[in-house]
Amino acid sequence: MEKKEAYKDFIERLMLLISKQPDLITTTLSNIFTMRLIGNKTHGDLAEIAIPEFVNQYMYDFKSLHVGKDLYRSKTKEEDITIINELTKTTFPVSLKAYGAGPLQLSTDKNNLMFPKLEQYKTPIEGDMIKQVWGDPVFSQFEDINVLALIYDEKKMKCNILVFNSGRAQSAVTRIDSIVKGRGRKHPIYRFFDTDGGYVCEVRYGGAAANALQRGFWTNTKSGFKYFDSITNGWIDYSHNLILVKLFSHALVSSSAGHTSALEKIKEDIAVLKKKAGLSK
Repeated sequence: MEKKEAYKDFIERLMLLISKQPDLITTTLSNIFTMRLIGNKTHGDLAEIAIPEFVNQYMYDFKSLHVGKDLYRSKTKEEDITIINELTKTTFPVSLKAYGAGPLQLSTDKNNLMFPKLEQYKTPIEGDMIKQVWGDPVFSQFEDINVLALIYDEKKMKCNILVFNSGRAQSAVTRIDSIVKGRGRKHPIYRFFDTDGGYVCEVRYGGAAANALQRGFWTNTKSGFKYFDSITNGWIDYSHNLILVKLFSHALVSSSAGHTSALEKIKEDIAVLKKKAGLSK
């Protein structure tokens, strides 16, 4: 099985599980977004270990591994977790994003190749030039984007798991414009539009004066929503788990012996959840 097909199969299986057992993902997402009570970015890091554990506990045909920050510089693709199909043994990377509704980074451009490449074209880029852009090796990673976006609206206490449909987005682009000015804009961007003039995605400036971590493809989960698929079938309510915050605070000042005892109790609870959901082996 090809990696892209394996990724699509995984997404379909995940959607099926969530449709049948919505309480499992609601509990998990509530716990993840509760971590924002500890720190504004804490939830993103913990999502990278929570989602693999969700896969390992509730999706028997799949195994998931957290790649880890130490491998960042050697990564050839956007990757936070690795998914393994236990039946076909196909392995593929997935990039996890935990963002508020709005701008969403799809991929980075560590070598700053995308923006300079687009500068070689006369704008607006249209017609056959669009095909030339997509055919350039610099943009080949776009069709391989495997982004699992955990999106939250903190005011409304709602969340959504969105998957960017790169194939749909790529085929929809009919014009690329250079955008120099705009509300609060410090650096220029290249914005991709569909045939209706709708927003698809953008490439951000990555020169010396810009934040290098922001280079690459970006989109927007509001204005580019039609190029996403919702794994949770739309927005779902989540709630804060204050007991989890207390558990973390106590765990940080207790010994590994206490952690071992607590872990056994948590495993027992997961077993109960599995049995209740009909997922016990």
